[in-house]
Amino acid sequence: MSITNTSIWRALKSHAQAMQSSSIASLFDDEPERASNRMIQSCGLTLDFSKSKASHETFNLLEMLAEKTDLKRKAGELTSGQMLNNTEQRSALHTLLRARPGEHHSDLADKYAEVEAALKQVERLSREVRSGAWVGSTGQRITDILHIGIGGSYLGPRMIDEALTPYNDGTLKCHYVANVDGHHIDHVLRDLNWESTLIIIVSKSFSTMETRVNATSAQQWLLQHMEQGDLDKHLVAITNNVTAACAFGVGQENIIPIWDWVGGRYSLWSAVGLPIALGYGFETFRALLDGAAEMDQHFLTADFHHNMPMMLALLGVWYHNFLNMTSHAVLPYDHWLRLLPDHLQQLDMESNGKSVTSEGKTVDYTTGPLIWGGEGTNGQHAFHQLLHQGTGIASIDFLLPLRPHHGRTEHHDWLVASCLSQSQALMQGKSAEEIDANTSDLVRSHKVMPGNRPSNTILLDQLTPETLGSLVALYEHKVFCQGMVWDLNPFDQWGVELGKILGENVYKMIEGASDPDSVDPSTNNLTEIYKSIRNKDD
Repeated sequence: MSITNTSIWRALKSHAQAMQSSSIASLFDDEPERASNRMIQSCGLTLDFSKSKASHETFNLLEMLAEKTDLKRKAGELTSGQMLNNTEQRSALHTLLRARPGEHHSDLADKYAEVEAALKQVERLSREVRSGAWVGSTGQRITDILHIGIGGSYLGPRMIDEALTPYNDGTLKCHYVANVDGHHIDHVLRDLNWESTLIIIVSKSFSTMETRVNATSAQQWLLQHMEQGDLDKHLVAITNNVTAACAFGVGQENIIPIWDWVGGRYSLWSAVGLPIALGYGFETFRALLDGAAEMDQHFLTADFHHNMPMMLALLGVWYHNFLNMTSHAVLPYDHWLRLLPDHLQQLDMESNGKSVTSEGKTVDYTTGPLIWGGEGTNGQHAFHQLLHQGTGIASIDFLLPLRPHHGRTEHHDWLVASCLSQSQALMQGKSAEEIDANTSDLVRSHKVMPGNRPSNTILLDQLTPETLGSLVALYEHKVFCQGMVWDLNPFDQWGVELGKILGENVYKMIEGASDPDSVDPSTNNLTEIYKSIRNKDD
């Protein structure tokens, strides 16, 4: 039975109509302790959801929805290795990658041993490279890391790397390449010294098109200066295809496994996070994992009203399905968190951008929202205009570390003031009566701010490896909970496959090895235009 046919869904629909005309500001009058009651603190984070457009009754109904959809039970199924990815017949065990000793399910002991073994490889490699014990083919110590991946194996580690910049001691510099556009790898290789560069290649199959093409270009760059037999001094692979990696020139001792139960958008917790261990030391990488593990335990044990992931998830469902907010903005007020919206785009939209249930039935409700965002006060001078006065309303998360990693107090005071005032302005708005009486009617109409626009604020005690791990895990569990409410499989991504298959055919057409009738007339015409230019250039 569709969730829309349940009594709780109908109750929320009816309640949403009653809430349309209510103001968020008036909810503080109804709940005198709302500012403190609608707040959850755990794992170095504080979630303030008091500015949500949700009354006491709303929260009770959302708790009933959480119970109806068995979120607590499904959280346990996730961490115990149940086959939640039913279309690929796999578990989704990213939480096992960061589990601390004694915190994993007893049935997963064998897999946990594999995870620990891979972590020991990460630790060994990071210590050898950082200490200078690992040297390149000419005896030079490694100074630069080139990480080649795509999707989550690029977005995740690159986001974490930038977020932890204040902890960088300058031992190594990491560079990231994902796009198959040759400009990307050209730009990166131009500034690297082959003698002191270590290349990490990330691909489960060791055949992902973008990664394969970029890795081959990087290999050719190395082979301009060394023999095939010396490649292993400059290559590491994270893959499930050991044979292909060895054939490429990676030494078997430099190959770290990644398993089919690790989705790309969750892979940063695995050996895919090797650049973090290399750049910051294994202890920092372990601290990142520990922060995520702490959030895992919070998710599993806290009751609904004190459970950060569940609260964020159900508020998101409330806004998306009942108050018709189709997009969600993530606004980090910290320069080093500016890549987080990019990572969350993949996490959320690849997980819940689905239109059939886990059992293959077409849904009769909207699912994953559009995820977007940008950093701090920059957005206030750009897209915040739409947030305040646009015809569509977006739900919003403001992210703010309380303690910066710099000593510029005035800067941080203004940053905090800017963040907090934005959520205040979105909520309270500005009426025509509040605008100066001497203002013309025309200008007055343009200055009115409707307000009554909800937001959450997530405070970090400080942006540390631990709180960063907790923050990313918080969003992972939020997305999982929403997938369970919408009865989706949030762990497959078939929507990305068709373009890959058709892309291979178009590539064959460009090379002259495929029939033009295999594509539509538009694609054929565009391909022919490209071929005519390419052939002239050749």
